Amino acid sequence: MVTSIFGAVAVLIWRVREGQTPVTLKKILIPPAGMATGFSMFIVPMFRFPWTWALAAFLIGAIVLAWPLLRTSRLHREGEVIMMKRSQAFLLVIIVLAAVRFVARGYFNRIMSIEQTGGLFFILAFGMILRWRMNMFFQYRALTVRPQPLEMPSARLPRDPRPDTLPPASSELD
Repeated sequence: MVTSIFGAVAVLIWRVREGQTPVTLKKILIPPAGMATGFSMFIVPMFRFPWTWALAAFLIGAIVLAWPLLRTSRLHREGEVIMMKRSQAFLLVIIVLAAVRFVARGYFNRIMSIEQTGGLFFILAFGMILRWRMNMFFQYRALTVRPQPLEMPSARLPRDPRPDTLPPASSELD
C-alpha cells in the first residue's frame, strides 16, 4: 500500500513538472513506446490470462479511463512552442484514477494471482495511455503543421496558335 501511495505521489509530481515544459513529439511518443516493452511479461506463464480479459481491460482503459484525461488536457501554442494546458480537474482525475486502480486491484487480487492482476492492470493502463497520447499526437500535428498556401490557377491567356519560332526564310522570297 505504501508503494502504491508513493507511486501515485510520484506520478502527480511528474505530471505537474511535465506541464511546465514544452511538449515535443519525443515526449508524446516515448512513454507508450517504452511502456510497450512491458508486454514481455507475458512470456512468463504466471502472468497470462484469457485474451478476452486482455481485450476488455484494454478497451476499458482506452474508452472509459482515458476519457477524463482527454477532457482535462489540451495542447496549445505559446509563441514557437507547444505547451500542455490542463484544467484544474486534471490532478483530481489522476488521484481518482489511482484510487480506482487501488480499490479494483484489491478486489482482483482475491480472484486472480498477483502476477495476473499486475498484467491485467498493465494492459488497462496501456490502453488509457495509448489513447491519450494518440490524441496528444494529433493535436500536436495540427498545431505544428503549417498550412500550405492554396495555389490559385494562373490566369493564362489563350495560347497563340502560331508557332513560337518563325520558319526559316524561304529562298523564293529573296
